Amino acid sequence: MRSLEQTGLVAAKSFLIEQDYTKYTLSQHALWSELVARRMAQLEQCACREYLEGWHALGLERERIPRLAGISERLARRTGWSVQPVSGFMPSRAFFEMLAARRFPTTTWLRSRESMDYTPEPDILHDALGHLPMFAEQSFADAVAEYGRVCYAMDSEEKLERMGRLVWYTFEFGLIRQEGAVKVYGSGVASSQAECTNVLSGNCEIRDFSVAEVLNTTVKVDQIHTRLFAIDSIAEILGAVHEAREIVEGD
Repeated sequence: MRSLEQTGLVAAKSFLIEQDYTKYTLSQHALWSELVARRMAQLEQCACREYLEGWHALGLERERIPRLAGISERLARRTGWSVQPVSGFMPSRAFFEMLAARRFPTTTWLRSRESMDYTPEPDILHDALGHLPMFAEQSFADAVAEYGRVCYAMDSEEKLERMGRLVWYTFEFGLIRQEGAVKVYGSGVASSQAECTNVLSGNCEIRDFSVAEVLNTTVKVDQIHTRLFAIDSIAEILGAVHEAREIVEGD
């Protein structure tokens, strides 16, 4: 039987779209530039080196909304991943199917000026600026694909909820210790001025990363975090996925 990486998508198929770049207005490109300038001023100081290297390697621009096809080509050459525009929120099985196939689902809409600081659903700023730079790092990209494969094979909502805590405190809101400081790599922190400032100002407890503790830490999506976890190396994440699977399957 061929792997998901070698077959077409099934559960996710109805969510796949094309990015219509002609629909973006000059004011939207200007808003993107403003948003990126504000975020990168902070991220250049606090993002991990893998994130900053990924930003430049993928050719993400400050002045205009990214053309996802070009980003996808660069990403494929580096880590075997591609970028796939999607229509919006996806059910979990479709999402895991895409991750296992090394196709990252990316929204194409941009938040409004009235919602510069927060949107309830991910937009292209969150997906492109928050997520994509880290996918240029091979060990991170491999860990996300393995997470998708593991979760795609699970049929228990309770198990998936616990595995969701792992992704929340790594891929979404993960921190890392580098060069004697706490740095950002998770997309939720990278794309959020409020979350990033909260970490840098010392208002968030930074715990050493522990899979067991992460799996027992509930997720609160509507609050600024008061506790996050810091790894010592991006290479730890793949092992954390395997450890989490063993704990969840064994309970």
